[in-house]
Parts: sequence; C-alpha cells; structure tokens
Amino acid sequence: MAEFSLDLSEEQRDLRDWVHGFAADVVRPAAAEWDAREEAPWPVIQEAAKVGLYDFEFLANAWADPTGLSLPLASEELFWGDAGIGLAIMGTSLAVAAIYGSGTPDQLVEWVPQCFGSVDEPAVAAFCSTEPEAGSDVGAMRTRAVYDAATDEWVLSGQKAYATNGGIAGVHVVTASVDPALGARGQAAFVVPPGTKGLAASRKLKKLGLRASHTADVFLDDVRVPGACLLGGRDALEQRLDRARSGQRSQSSSAMRTFEITRPTVGAQALGVARAAHEYALDYAKERVQFGRPIIENQAVAFALADMRTDIDAARLLVWRAAWMGRNNRPFAAGEGSMSKLRAGEVAVSVTGKALQILGGAGFVRDHPVERWYRDAKIYTIFEGTSEIQRLVVSRAISGHQIR
Repeated sequence: MAEFSLDLSEEQRDLRDWVHGFAADVVRPAAAEWDAREEAPWPVIQEAAKVGLYDFEFLANAWADPTGLSLPLASEELFWGDAGIGLAIMGTSLAVAAIYGSGTPDQLVEWVPQCFGSVDEPAVAAFCSTEPEAGSDVGAMRTRAVYDAATDEWVLSGQKAYATNGGIAGVHVVTASVDPALGARGQAAFVVPPGTKGLAASRKLKKLGLRASHTADVFLDDVRVPGACLLGGRDALEQRLDRARSGQRSQSSSAMRTFEITRPTVGAQALGVARAAHEYALDYAKERVQFGRPIIENQAVAFALADMRTDIDAARLLVWRAAWMGRNNRPFAAGEGSMSKLRAGEVAVSVTGKALQILGGAGFVRDHPVERWYRDAKIYTIFEGTSEIQRLVVSRAISGHQIR
C-alpha cells in the first residue's frame, strides 16, 4: 500500500532553499528601490538569468516534477522576496504557458527561447488576453483575427488591457476571436514575433502595487503575422471550430487553458506575500514593548498571528492539491484550481491587513515593508480571475447549474 506523506523530497527542499536564498540576498535588498522607481528591474532579471532561475530549463525542470509542487514552491519563495520583482521575473511564464498549452512542438522550440532571450541580453514575454470590455467576460473579446489566404497571414486588430510586460516584451502572445459567433469557443492564440509592425503599447501604467512589474495596454493595428504563428496550427483550429459549430463539447478557450495551468502557481505567489507579512509582524510583535511587555503577550495580537498562520497553511494545502491535480491531469471537478487561487488571494489580503494593524503607525510608513506587501496583495483577488469569478467557477462545478 502506498504511504501518504506531505514530506518534501530532498530535491524539492534544495529547490526551495535555493530560491529562498536568491530572494533573500538579491530580491529583498532591491525591492524598495524598484518599487519606488516603478520600472522593470532589468539588473535583477539578469541576475536571475545568470543563476538559472530565469530560463525555460528552470520552468521545464520544475514542471517535470510529478508531484506538481516544484513550481509553487519556487514561486512562494521568490514572491516572499518581493511580488513586484517576482512578477518581473515570472511574468514571462504566462506567455510560455500559453505556448506550451496550445502550441505544437515546433512552435515550442521556436518561440520559447525567444521569450527569455539570453543571459547577456535577457528578454521578457507578454500574454495579452484582458480587454477594456472583456476582463472576466472572456467571451466578449473584441480583438479579431482574420486569415488572409493570399499571403498565408493572420491579421490582428484590437486592444489589450493590463498586459504584464506589454510593449517591452519581445514575444507577445495575443488571444483573438476568429469566429465571434462562437464566443469564447471561437478564440485562438497567436504569437506576435519581436519587431512586428502595428503593435504598440501605452506608457507603463501606474499601479497600487507590483510596481516593479511593467504593465501596459497593447494596441494591435492590422498586425500581420505568418500563418505559422497560430498556436496549435490551422488544422487543429478548424477542427475545434467545427466541433463548436456542431454543438459538441470542446476544450476551453486558449485564455482559459492558460489560466487553468497557472492558477495554483499564482496562488503560491500570494502565499509568498502573506508569509512575508506574517513573519515580519510576528518578529515585530516579539520586540515591540507597550505597557511594559512585548505586544505578542496580548491575546488579541497573539490570536491574530495564530489565525494568520493557520490561514496561510490551509491555503497552501489547497494550492498543493491543485498543483498536484493539474500536473497529473486530474480534472478540477469541483473547481479545485479556482479554489486554490481564491483562498490564497484572499488570505494574502487578510494577512497583510492584519500585519499592518499589528505594526500600527509603523506599518503605514515606508520604513517598514508591510505597506508594500499590503499594496501588492490586493491584485491577487483581481488578476487571472477575480475572486468573484473563482467563486462562479466553483459554484458551477459543484452544482452543475449555470450560475450567473
């Protein structure tokens, strides 16, 4: 009989400790500076590339872990260092996940290395899905892709919003509708190669948190890409569209497949932020003396810290379960992927808020990093599916009804 165990393997512990060391020695010391500058931290990205933390080999090795835990473990440690810098390093993986999830082996070989660039000249990639009128409502996507048979090119037109690395990326992966009548089932994903004419981006958006991560709107004005840039190929697309038109059940859209793959990892990112805030607040409570004793000896503070730790550990178990299920092709029959991201995101907001409260006035000023973690945490209830959308996914899964 197989023995059940939650013990990490030696390889997993080594990975966790290695990434934690990079986060502690390189990321954290740089976090406040790049948050204040609100610029992409290229020197830190290059350092990550030098040590092997920023390349496809790292992602491939992490994904090869049959337990599915390596990528969440690495993500939690990196984002424990700083979420803005963490996303600057990991943001490329969303485009890579799209290529991996929908692309052919040849497309993987051609485009994934270009997403990362080289150690001497690192590059980033962008996944462009959200639109001004189509965020949670993926089926309302207005960006269009029209095939030009005369030139064997796809012509992309539209606008994407809140794209991580939008405009500064070499490779952009763009989702677009090829058959608007089919809604989300009529969409496909396309690689827009570096330097393609017609793609432009707004200036970097000013954000509440994750300020070291570049976010911009992306505009596509009759962008022409070769037919080979359709992820999965035209034959596969036509087969999928035919199934959809005939009323057969088909795979989810390119955007949704990407989010399904990445949700547990995003949940792990949120846990890194929450854990950082909890550890800091715990240390502060042990040292801060009021009324002649450390404030940790006050039951209200001690109980808050106990609840914070309990919530973090519970959310981590949901993340690990979803990561294992996803890696082993177990269906999310009850929306387990959404559960993990939902709970981890809301725990990050709750824990950072409590940490700030424990620090009091000290938590409100930038002398302490808690205010930055508090700002960073909020995005985890918004991007890659809001908390409300995650609840919608779970409620539909457990009820079998089309909840609206």
